[in-house]
Amino acid sequence: MKLIELYILRRVALMFFAVLSAAVGITWTVQVLQRINFLTTSGQTFQTILQFSSLLLPSAIPLVMPFALVIAITQTLSTMNQDSELVVINAAGSPRSAVLRPILLLAAAISVASFLIANFVDPYARLNMREMIADASADLINVVIQEGTFRQLGDNLYVQIAERKENGDIGGLFIADSRDPNIDLIYYAVDGYVARAGDTDVLLMQNGEVQRRDVKTGNVSIIKFNTYAFDLSQFAAAADETVIYAKDRPLSYLLHPDPNDPQYQRKPMRFTAELHKRFTEWLYPLVFALIALAVAGDSRSYREARISASFTAITLSLAVYWAGYFAGERADKSADYIYLMYAVPLGVSLVAIYMLATGRRMAMPAKWSDKLHDRFDALQQLAVDLAAKLAGLRHNRTGGRS
Repeated sequence: MKLIELYILRRVALMFFAVLSAAVGITWTVQVLQRINFLTTSGQTFQTILQFSSLLLPSAIPLVMPFALVIAITQTLSTMNQDSELVVINAAGSPRSAVLRPILLLAAAISVASFLIANFVDPYARLNMREMIADASADLINVVIQEGTFRQLGDNLYVQIAERKENGDIGGLFIADSRDPNIDLIYYAVDGYVARAGDTDVLLMQNGEVQRRDVKTGNVSIIKFNTYAFDLSQFAAAADETVIYAKDRPLSYLLHPDPNDPQYQRKPMRFTAELHKRFTEWLYPLVFALIALAVAGDSRSYREARISASFTAITLSLAVYWAGYFAGERADKSADYIYLMYAVPLGVSLVAIYMLATGRRMAMPAKWSDKLHDRFDALQQLAVDLAAKLAGLRHNRTGGRS
């Protein structure tokens, strides 16, 4: 590889990893916040929370890779164009491949990495994440029995305790049970603890009372007890069930799904759609690289670049990705959309390759570009006028005093 190609490759790669790191960090933070309930109420250690959070990264990386690449390419080439580097490269007699080859090699490597992550790393991470959620949900002592807080154990069933003792016992127990539409039950107990009788989890309450209220008549009866057992096994069993969806399966399973899989029996087309998603989504880094090169791969004057190349490339990339995403979401209902899943990236790639081969530039129509530029100028002038008015009002209020 020539020196100029290494130079372009290094600049694009550095920009790509910078954008990717920022985008993955933001995406990871959003996903963690969506699961903040699990992280804050499951009573897990900080190390477990970090492990759980790290399992979210493989699903975020393939999603942001194509967009990080298109931003890196267009930003690097636009900067090189503004600094007249592309003009110098052309004037020195370097072929267009000096710009195209390093970027396409990087895009191909990123596409392969995206394929490996989406088909092997991400399914493994998803399975581990679901197992962690199931284990934490099944741990009734940590999940349900939280000191000083109300926890929903099931539909219309709530538990609250006053304190957790050092030996694991419970002090000050309250349970509100409204699962029966005709009867409301409220349990109070001074002490309690969770015990295991065979395969059954039992909450043993001591020195308390049960208030039984008839919803229709409003009559209340109170029963005091020395010891009372509350069965928790049904909730633990429900928590132990780990549902594995098509997107959680590795590529080998999607190629040959188990016919006895309950999820496959319910929606077999979802597994087919997921398989074809895996075969098409890894192409988008290469597709977006071709779009970026078709938009910003050649040197151009300032008058030709009224609309930012990054804006044009990102807008086109979003439209292409949306079309592919739409086809993927519809493919589990109709097999006709599977063909569209392949047609979108391959068709756009052929168009971009044709424009690169013929020396044409992919851009917005001139009329749209002019209108959009005029709108930007109008907004900029409006902001200037508004700032001037605010400055004038401030001057009047202060009476011209400095």
